Amino acid sequence: MDVQKIKQRFGIIGRTYELNRALDIAVQVAPTDLSVLITGESGTGKEVFPQIIHQFSARKHAPYIPVNCGAIPEGTIDSELFGHEKGAFTGALSDRKGYFEVANKGTIFLDEIGELPLSTQVRLLRVLETGEFIKVGSSKVLKTDVRVVAATNVNIPVSVREGRFREDLYYRLNTVPITMPPLRERQDDIYLLFRKFAQDFAERYRMPPLRLDEGAQQVLKSYRWPGNIRQLKNITEQISIIEKERLISAVNLQAYLPVNDEQLLPAIYTDNKKQDQSFSSEREILYQVLFDMKKDMSDLKKLVFDLMQTSGDSSDLQKDNAVLIRKLYEDQDVDILQNQSVQKAPVNISTDNNSVIQDTEVFVEESLSLEEKEIELIKKALEKHNGKRKYAAQDLGISERTLYRKIKEYEIN
Repeated sequence: MDVQKIKQRFGIIGRTYELNRALDIAVQVAPTDLSVLITGESGTGKEVFPQIIHQFSARKHAPYIPVNCGAIPEGTIDSELFGHEKGAFTGALSDRKGYFEVANKGTIFLDEIGELPLSTQVRLLRVLETGEFIKVGSSKVLKTDVRVVAATNVNIPVSVREGRFREDLYYRLNTVPITMPPLRERQDDIYLLFRKFAQDFAERYRMPPLRLDEGAQQVLKSYRWPGNIRQLKNITEQISIIEKERLISAVNLQAYLPVNDEQLLPAIYTDNKKQDQSFSSEREILYQVLFDMKKDMSDLKKLVFDLMQTSGDSSDLQKDNAVLIRKLYEDQDVDILQNQSVQKAPVNISTDNNSVIQDTEVFVEESLSLEEKEIELIKKALEKHNGKRKYAAQDLGISERTLYRKIKEYEIN
């Protein structure tokens, strides 16, 4: 059958290649009994394709049952699909036939197939492979001859990797894939759909149909429509009821479009090695930023120090950058200077007209003797505690006897 006749029969609006390709695949696969998996975002109109497949198959006179798997509670979905025996669970007052038994010789459409529990996925896989199932609370194997068409708006391969969907069931359902494009990829169809919806609502509410000026048409096409056809239909109905003027401008149309719509912004680069890094609190993020800044400052100080050590014009370098260097080394890191410290020289300020004010720092190599450092620390501790050896020893982290021996050894007064 011609694609245009199919569109008219099932009320499909659009002329993009992706839409025509999806319809062509649906018509070609309809006479077979192959399983079909329809993928696409929510609101793209996936539910019409199982009807097309059923109507163009040899099962068109048998039952067609659509089932929304996401709307059935996990505890009762097995009973809904496969039936149950009387007394199988609390509330099972009589035997009940499931959808697979009722739809025998027909077609069953499993919408939101990605929401099926894993235990139900095992039962469904058995039906697809052998045509057999067992009612809840029964041990009797029953047979069914059902064509299964499934649809989902989630990324099933990702669900398979995360362990939320069985891989063998995915390949069994995905015998023939049909992809429904989102509305933002059907820009030429957006205005056609708007006119169709506007005409339908005009007839329903007995009012003149809406019309869009050129600016409004551009806004309509440039909007991303995250809710796809369903969102476009709802907004068209809102405008039809609320607006008194039948010619809609761009300003009027934008008032009905959500302001938090996703914009066409450049993609943000993310390092795959850092994607798995997570922080449990804002404090950890702050600590990480501070550590990174400290590392950058340390690298900068080491670089400046190396330049001053190796440059032939180090004196000129010190003169030109004395203020910067002083700031860098006010809080000096001993590990970066590698056992050398920066000591500040007095600032020489001359009022002579022929002289220039100099603010320099002189690098003096410091003694690395452990003995001298030890003597200096002992003297400071004794001065701090007014010569009381007990408290000085506690401050130094040594015993009073060891302190007495050190004082005698170094002849400290």
